Amino acid sequence: MRMLISFAALFLSVILLQLSSGGVGPLDALSGLALDFSKQQVGLLGSAHFLGFFIGCWWAPRLMGSVGHSRAFAAFTAAGAIGLLAHMLVINPYAWAGMRIASGICIAGCYTVVEAWLNAKVTNETRGRAMGTYRIADMGASLVAQLMIGVLEPASYVSYNLLALLCCASILPLTLTKASQPDTPEAPRLRPSLAWAKSPLAVAGVMVAGLTSAAFRMVGPIYGQEVGLAVEQIGYFLAAFVLGGALAQYPAGWLADKCDRRWVLIWLSAVSMLACGATIGLAGTGTLGVMLAAGLFGFTTFPIFSVAAAHAHDFATSEERVELSAALMFFYAIGAIASPLIASDLIDTFGPEALFVLISLGHALLILFGMRRMKVRKTVDDKTPYVYTPRTSITIGRLLRRHRDQK
Repeated sequence: MRMLISFAALFLSVILLQLSSGGVGPLDALSGLALDFSKQQVGLLGSAHFLGFFIGCWWAPRLMGSVGHSRAFAAFTAAGAIGLLAHMLVINPYAWAGMRIASGICIAGCYTVVEAWLNAKVTNETRGRAMGTYRIADMGASLVAQLMIGVLEPASYVSYNLLALLCCASILPLTLTKASQPDTPEAPRLRPSLAWAKSPLAVAGVMVAGLTSAAFRMVGPIYGQEVGLAVEQIGYFLAAFVLGGALAQYPAGWLADKCDRRWVLIWLSAVSMLACGATIGLAGTGTLGVMLAAGLFGFTTFPIFSVAAAHAHDFATSEERVELSAALMFFYAIGAIASPLIASDLIDTFGPEALFVLISLGHALLILFGMRRMKVRKTVDDKTPYVYTPRTSITIGRLLRRHRDQK
């Protein structure tokens, strides 16, 4: 209990930030459609968010080193709030894309500060409980954020103002805490070549994870409207995806620790393709069928990033783990930046089922590449423990390094 109280300000800031940031993606998609943006322009908004996310990942450790944790957090939160409030002042998809870059920078920057602060304060005795609580706070708030779409009216200043208020509120717990700011850690070098050298299959896996998650979260509302879901039902549709992903972590982790992780990746991709087919097939069977398909889709696709990251860390030393985590986030961002724009264009040309055809194609390529890699070299016998890896910042590797070193 004492540990939870000491980190309460950090966890509350994470919850408020996730409520704000988790709601803006689907709200932007529905608002764009209501304002007659093209589907490609709506997809551009999702891609712009992840471009900002990548910029924030790179910039945040450096700004934190210059001005400190609290000031950096306040600066990033201000950028996010400004981006939210400006939406209904300028009704233009390209202006909105710039605002979404600001929101992406805000998310990456704020999570970098929180995770650096958390890593500096945890001990070996509290690390497991702190990380477990952090994951619950982040995932739970993400789930609630999707459900908020049912009460946020698209293209409404009030809706964006509410999200901006939540974003601003996230400043208060962290900046008013009496706990002393920790020393600023050195920013990890961004070496994409390190990830490719350790495991090309892991690089492919995290890119497919980025393609899958970003396409579904940012373009999923377009799919929902195309198949006849009401606005409030789209929130449940997205929440089912997050809930399915949360439920998958334990069984996926058990398999990843017991079996060859390459086979786990291959079979996850195979059942992900089946889930894509089920989602397309159940689109006309009613709301319940669509929700169950979304949950199954999240259950099969969500763990792929963590399994791929665990496979890469099997070949890394303790000293390489932080930079390897940063490199994997770089490749995840590449997949996430490209997929919303591609998916929205395909939906506009071929219909809503094209979203899941694109995702299926990505997983089919991952299966083929995985089979190829299994012929190139053997896997290691002494594996690192499976760890659920949030896609939050390039500093997450510091928090998880000691977990991975516990063999």
